[in-house]
Amino acid sequence: MWGRYGGGEEHTDGEGVEAHDYWARAAMAGGNSAAYMLIHNHGGEADALISASSDVADAVELHLSQMNSDGTMEMIQQEKIDVPADGEVELKPGSYHIMLIGLKQDLMVGSEITLTLTFEKAGEVTLTVPVKDAAEMGGSGMEGEMHMGGEDPMHAEATPTP
Repeated sequence: MWGRYGGGEEHTDGEGVEAHDYWARAAMAGGNSAAYMLIHNHGGEADALISASSDVADAVELHLSQMNSDGTMEMIQQEKIDVPADGEVELKPGSYHIMLIGLKQDLMVGSEITLTLTFEKAGEVTLTVPVKDAAEMGGSGMEGEMHMGGEDPMHAEATPTP
């Protein structure tokens, strides 16, 4: 599945920013979830994901999960996620991701959510994101269980994918 944007139209000339392999982790209402994807910038100029939004959550934030030297995992809210010129960035469990905080409804496997991404240069795009089981996608799903803000990080039971 592909979502291509930059100018608001489909591109066949290899220009703009493109998202693919996007999915969101199944979770229960009142809890948290996360969305993941591969973002590719076909342009010759760097861009950045600066925000995301969805009507299924009270808040949507850009986060980075990282392992501390003491073996604990923490999530750090990001102001933006850079997408290099003619390069890509992967949002995946244990790394960069889009955090869905305070779910207003259950995110059931097989359902879909609407997620709007806003880029510094490419602008806004809305994706229809399938909800999947994190275990089937090779992720631990830790993002939904971790303490926000990193003040009391959860001890990771599995080493995140680098």
